[in-house]
Amino acid sequence: MELGMVGLGRMGANMAQRLVKHGHRVVGFDPGPQAREQASQRGIDAVDSLTALVAGLKSTRAIWLMVPAGETVDRTLADLLPQLSRGDIVVDGGNSFYKDTMRRAAMLSEHGIGYVDCGTSGGVWGLAEGYSLMIGGDEIPVERLRPVFEALAPAPDRGWGRVGPSGAGHFAKMVHNGIEYGMMQAYAEGFAILERKQEFGIDLGRLAQIWRHGSVVRSWLLDLSANALERNPTLDGIAPFVADSGEGRWTVAEAIDLDVSAPVITLSLLERLRSREDDSFADKLLAAMRNEFGGHAIRKG
Repeated sequence: MELGMVGLGRMGANMAQRLVKHGHRVVGFDPGPQAREQASQRGIDAVDSLTALVAGLKSTRAIWLMVPAGETVDRTLADLLPQLSRGDIVVDGGNSFYKDTMRRAAMLSEHGIGYVDCGTSGGVWGLAEGYSLMIGGDEIPVERLRPVFEALAPAPDRGWGRVGPSGAGHFAKMVHNGIEYGMMQAYAEGFAILERKQEFGIDLGRLAQIWRHGSVVRSWLLDLSANALERNPTLDGIAPFVADSGEGRWTVAEAIDLDVSAPVITLSLLERLRSREDDSFADKLLAAMRNEFGGHAIRKG
């Protein structure tokens, strides 16, 4: 099967390369010439415009978007729409907000174009290990893309599937990332407690390796933590600043709208926000209050 790939950043290029390795032809476009050059070296037919990408695909066409969520998706669709025909399929493999996905699917449906949302997990390891694919959309276009999903997944019969109608794939990925926030926070807090108990001198990298085998807390995130701690046991040179890409915020907002208690995910998001405060007014006020009611000492900044 052949596929158009829009966005040849690290993840998009890795996905395209995995498809090529499985015998699929990929025509790719990225506005950056360096990205196109690197994609060409991976066996991807890189072109310099969306027009050339569409022209380079046989009808009926399938085009996969790996571009930043938000306005970039809408602009890309606006540029693509006049060049597409009834029966073509567009896949959004990024982390779009599911309500935006539902709106886009309805708009493209009016033109007879299928729209599939594919929540994609696997990060930089997906090229070698395969990707977890949470797919939303009508059954017919999803089934037509089965060879693509089977090639991208860890195996043809696992790690991917249609989870519901348009928007369901991105909704599932949103919650997936919210869960990820909570798991990461728990590992981070646990290892922080272990690190603080200086008199035991616990080798955190070695302990992480022990937990990886047989422990009830073993996971891929623990594997990655073990790798990081072995390379850099004291995490030298890493600033205590944790970014978020939006999915955690959306998950918390949905939990509130649905009257679902989600304290772990919510607090893990708040901890990420807190990590960015180099000069926390809230912490200063807490120290001042402790001094006021209990005479507790204040550390001068």
